[in-house]
Amino acid sequence: MHMEELFPVVPTTTVEALEIFDSADPVDPEFMFGTWHGAELPTGHLLDGLLAATGWWGKQFVNAETVHPLLFPTRDGSALWAFNPVLAFSILGPATKLPALKRRSFLGQLNTLQPLLRTRSPRARLRTTRYRGVDSATMVYDQAPVNDVFRRLSDDAVIGAMDLRGSAWPYFFVLYRDESLKLI
Repeated sequence: MHMEELFPVVPTTTVEALEIFDSADPVDPEFMFGTWHGAELPTGHLLDGLLAATGWWGKQFVNAETVHPLLFPTRDGSALWAFNPVLAFSILGPATKLPALKRRSFLGQLNTLQPLLRTRSPRARLRTTRYRGVDSATMVYDQAPVNDVFRRLSDDAVIGAMDLRGSAWPYFFVLYRDESLKLI
């Protein structure tokens, strides 16, 4: 699925993305169960480009208590592995101050360091929270002041708004339901 299939006009600003997010239907946590492939929705946020540079693949919601928020493909692309997000959030500050990092690909380095970066434990949970006046499924990170709030675009796609402490505006991404790869 491509962005053009989901949006009549792909948003490129925070205001446009918020209009789509606010008009989308809320979802229950159970709707999110499964494996989802992700894509950034660039709106000029400081985080734009970082997930793409890392090779981020998506998220997995096993149940409300078992969520793997950062999935990456294995070196051969045949499976997925879960990255420990506490490590990712520890480098966000420096990475946003060095825009050149967003133009590099780090997937090879991440795969090389996989034994150190990988986690088998869930690192987030699903809850219903109120965001922008609407109750909807929200992924709450265990070790970071970050909530990803979801709204339904279709039966197989959601728009996510990352509410990150210290950021005036949300960071946007899209998730597409995709069970083609398994978590190892």
